[in-house]
Amino acid sequence: MFMPWAADDCFATCGNDHAVVLWTAKRTLWKPQVLHTNLHSSAVMGVAGMQQKRMVISVGADKKIIGFDLQSEIADYNHRLESKCMSVVPNPRDLNLFMVQTGAPQRQLRLFDMRLKVSQMHEFGWNQESSTSQSALINQAWSPDGLYITSGSADPVIHIFDIRYNGS
Repeated sequence: MFMPWAADDCFATCGNDHAVVLWTAKRTLWKPQVLHTNLHSSAVMGVAGMQQKRMVISVGADKKIIGFDLQSEIADYNHRLESKCMSVVPNPRDLNLFMVQTGAPQRQLRLFDMRLKVSQMHEFGWNQESSTSQSALINQAWSPDGLYITSGSADPVIHIFDIRYNGS
């Protein structure tokens, strides 16, 4: 995923090797910088850049959410859920908010605020009827105003949630 910092041409990648790598454009080449390899104990499933500070959020199958601060080069944000984390999407308007997709039944989407380091703000979900896999969420996306999150699933339904209200 490309990072939101206007001054840099860079993107982050992740994978089964537990690593998060930041790639930066240097003239005509892309230079990799390994941010961390040992903060996740399983596959890293998603990464995103937070715009309010130079931080890369990574989520993994090990149920961890890690916020790695690029300036201090430390994990400044750590949270652990009860279910695997599969993707992360920052809010387009409120630069402190991000949504994590999990594999928890009826609680597939979790809303977090970077300022609240110990808890999540809201959780959203639905009954998955056509598939037993709770990780069958197809994609999640924010509305431009940052108030709604949408997601598809293995069921032929598009789910839309207003983040101002907690619930399913």
